[in-house]
Amino acid sequence: MNLIIDVGNTRIKLAVFNERQLLYKFVSDKADFASTLGSIRNQYPTITHCILANVGEFSEDSSTMLYDHFTVVKLDHNTKVPFNSEYGTATTLGVDRIALVSAAAIEFPKKNVLVIDAGSCITYDFITADKLYLGGAISPGIQMRYKAVHTFTANLPLLEPKLPIIQTGNSTETSIHSGILQAVVFEIEGFVRMYEKKYPDLTVILTGGDAHFLRDSLKSDIFANSNFLLEGLNFILELNKH
Repeated sequence: MNLIIDVGNTRIKLAVFNERQLLYKFVSDKADFASTLGSIRNQYPTITHCILANVGEFSEDSSTMLYDHFTVVKLDHNTKVPFNSEYGTATTLGVDRIALVSAAAIEFPKKNVLVIDAGSCITYDFITADKLYLGGAISPGIQMRYKAVHTFTANLPLLEPKLPIIQTGNSTETSIHSGILQAVVFEIEGFVRMYEKKYPDLTVILTGGDAHFLRDSLKSDIFANSNFLLEGLNFILELNKH
């Protein structure tokens, strides 16, 4: 069995896979990582391998716990992945994007795939049917846009995203919701149309923490998969087992 650990800026996502089957998924605060890991080891004592994808802070003590109990793959730009890359700055490519592209390469072979990850930032990553990663784009995520509207103005309030997305706001609050959420939808639809002009058979995947805000408002034919990043990390771990 495999243990997948995705370390973010504030929380840690953990998952257990038996080959390709997702058995367990949990989100832990960093302060609770040790107890969460202990619980997982008790519940799944046959876990042998672990992959660590870290985009935040992960303590030395936490790392030591992993290396004491599992064969660990720490994901970085040197890790073996199931695709070739033309990305110009490979050392700066985020491990989350590496995992998403890996999932696209394995789950959609011989397909041109655009992966849209709606998280803290919205990332767009494109891989060709020949498993060649060309790169993509990064733009501010939904929460970041709400914070920017509040931070860089004197009077606009800080709001939480709210559904349904309305076309015309009739108050300051509803105008903010309308402007931010519709702008994100239009942005995503625009990216999809841009890629479809060159790749008419395009497969589009939507994932990330804010995917639920966007899925029903997008007109494009999109596959929503909240576990896509975890699945990609599992594929990379399987590829790097010795």
